[in-house]
Amino acid sequence: MTQLELQSRSGVAPPGMDEENLGHPSEQPAKTPKKLTLIPLIFLIYFEVAGGPYGEEPAVQAAGPLLALLGFLLFPFIWSVPEALITAELSTAFPGNGGFVIWAERAFGPFFGSLMGSWKFLSGVINIAAFPVLCVDYLEKIIHPLESGWPRHISILISTLVLSFVNYTGLAIVGWAAVLLGVISLSPFIIMSLIAIPKIQPHRWLSLGQKGVKRDWNLFFNTLFWNLNFWDNVSTLAGEVDKPQKTFPRALLVAVVFTCLAYLVPLFAVIGAVSVDQRDWGSGFHADAAELIAGKWLKVWIEVGAVLSAIGLFEAQLSSCAYQLEGMANLAILPKLFGSRAKWFNTPWFRDASGVFFFCLVEEKVARNKKTLQGASQDSGTSSHVLNPICIPCSYYGYCH
Repeated sequence: MTQLELQSRSGVAPPGMDEENLGHPSEQPAKTPKKLTLIPLIFLIYFEVAGGPYGEEPAVQAAGPLLALLGFLLFPFIWSVPEALITAELSTAFPGNGGFVIWAERAFGPFFGSLMGSWKFLSGVINIAAFPVLCVDYLEKIIHPLESGWPRHISILISTLVLSFVNYTGLAIVGWAAVLLGVISLSPFIIMSLIAIPKIQPHRWLSLGQKGVKRDWNLFFNTLFWNLNFWDNVSTLAGEVDKPQKTFPRALLVAVVFTCLAYLVPLFAVIGAVSVDQRDWGSGFHADAAELIAGKWLKVWIEVGAVLSAIGLFEAQLSSCAYQLEGMANLAILPKLFGSRAKWFNTPWFRDASGVFFFCLVEEKVARNKKTLQGASQDSGTSSHVLNPICIPCSYYGYCH
């Protein structure tokens, strides 16, 4: 193995190569893209993991108020903090685009790096495809022709293309857009929590659940895992972060605290201020609680925030998938085309095109007859349409090496 290959495999940029983007000659890009700074990175991590308190309500429905509160208090220490610490350590050790693909490739070799990238990309496609559908699901309440048929399909396609183009313009724009989306979508929950303070009755926090309602442990733990997972996704952007050795650990620390508070504060407020049947705590109940606490105007704001949150989730997770493909191309797991960059924005252009293609294949299937993002990711009807792409990246490994 040559010295150049050894330096590349160890995560050190060889002479003439970009330090954060191993495998790309420094003279190739026409201009250096703006790097992600601390604040945009925090909000990108936030949208990679959560996107707001939307979707935490089923934990109360499944196990009652006390266990739901304890779950969101304790589960971060059991799962989120360790995952964030691992992500921070490995992202600073290997500050290149690709993240977990690089880690697997360095530890176990190219084949397992290929498997890691293939399965994570499949997971990302199924996950991301739900968000444009979710946006249209909210819009159809106002524009009724979007409920079915060609108007619905075209609106989903247009929303996917527009949001993908925003991602194509670069992480600097996506990062600050995430900041704006995060502030607007979280604001109604802050207002609701403040208005709820005089109405809170602390004894409601100690309730073990309503009599006659059986605990659903599968739903309970799935809700916790769904809402507090995926901290490693941001690792694929390490090559685009300014001073990653300093910025990554700080951003992950702030994001963990920020995300946990974003879940806990509204949950404490609503449980303490509203007394309803436990079975009413389904996905979207926060909007109904806002109407009970403050009025119709706050419910509408939370519903609008849900659309903005879905947009933020789409942008953050598409960025993660996109730079993952570039990292796989840098490692020769995928063809070099996946790592090529556009002249205008110096962003990987082919990854957006391929991503949009896969999203359009599966997104309506992913979210059909599903009212929550959790259900969308488990829709068995998508399996026959998306199993074939699993083998494509693995086959690229044999072709590229």
